[in-house]
Amino acid sequence: MTPTDSPTTRARTTYGAVLGSPYVARLLGGTLIGRLPNGMAPVAIVLLVTTDGGTLAFGGLLSALYGLASALSQPVKGRLMDRHGQTRVSGPAAILNSGALLALPATSTTGSPAAAVMIVVLGGLAAPPQEAGLRALWPSVLPDPVRRHTALALDTGTQGLLYITGPLLVAALTTAHSPALALAFTAALGLAGTALVLTAPPSRAWQPTATRVGGAPCRLFNRGLLILFAALVGVGVAIGGMNVWSVGMAERHDTGLLAGVLPVAFSTGSFLGGLLYGHRTWPGTPTRQLLTGAGGFALGWLPLLTLPTPAPATAAVFVPGAFLTLIVARAFTITDTLAPPTRTTEAYAWLILSIGVGQATGAALAGRLAGHPHALAALPAVGATLALITLLLARPGRSPARPGRHRHQHA
Repeated sequence: MTPTDSPTTRARTTYGAVLGSPYVARLLGGTLIGRLPNGMAPVAIVLLVTTDGGTLAFGGLLSALYGLASALSQPVKGRLMDRHGQTRVSGPAAILNSGALLALPATSTTGSPAAAVMIVVLGGLAAPPQEAGLRALWPSVLPDPVRRHTALALDTGTQGLLYITGPLLVAALTTAHSPALALAFTAALGLAGTALVLTAPPSRAWQPTATRVGGAPCRLFNRGLLILFAALVGVGVAIGGMNVWSVGMAERHDTGLLAGVLPVAFSTGSFLGGLLYGHRTWPGTPTRQLLTGAGGFALGWLPLLTLPTPAPATAAVFVPGAFLTLIVARAFTITDTLAPPTRTTEAYAWLILSIGVGQATGAALAGRLAGHPHALAALPAVGATLALITLLLARPGRSPARPGRHRHQHA
């Protein structure tokens, strides 16, 4: 039996106790603030382009390039963080990212499209790896596994709120003033959140593990991680398909608000599911809990196959959202067990990238299926089912784990 497959006890804790632990509220709050630009920048970029007289297609292209550059560079930034520490990576990255967001309004997106593309790509590449960095800090901040479990669930569940709050902030700032102000505020939040985390003692004290163990290079990928990441691509396909399906629902029922309401319902389910899941530790091994979450996630999409009307559709997407936090939280737990000690942050970044690649794939496939309502509605269920089948056939948590967990300690 590996550490991943050790049974989980029924211990309880409270959110007050976790948030009252030293530095937890600061690290969680700072990371959430620092990650708000993930939900704000893509929307602000589109609004900037269209306000400047550019086309929606070009605005969408710039927005996609920003997200793609940010996602694809995550593993590189994670590996750099494992080698050089958090301050030396996230600090310069946040400055470059904010500088790019501030520079974009000064560039004519219509008159200098090539320059706009370069700035957007630079900003995405420099987006600091806040999420992976926080996950690397939890073992040293919360040595108690019960409290760490609660913090991880709270961290995972609240990230859905970023994609509710972020676009609303951009819309409010743009309406009140301009997209340029929205981008400036986005840049300021990124810097403030990163500074709040990097100046905290746990982040400053966190030291990267030596790059070699026993004189041999540490290989990151093993069978268990590859299976897990492949399954998470399927999870991402379901989410990306759901976003495009929401737009299709809005068009079909001539209710533009649905395009935002359905993703919000999904994110709300994720948030509330995370609160419930993190309130206590649950019976069963992490691998079994992951399978349970994947099963509920897959079943939750099935009502969409009936092409429900708006109200039932809104209620339906709440259910798979509620299981998403369980999947992601346990995926991080299993990744922590299977990844080598010297490359944990990089492994977390690959996990995040896997979901992001799935989302992009799901959105692209859904775009091709836009004229086929039944196929479009089935895409989230197909992605989730593929994820479940992959996990059932392979059980990633049963792969041999690396010894010597856990390793990051205060200096």
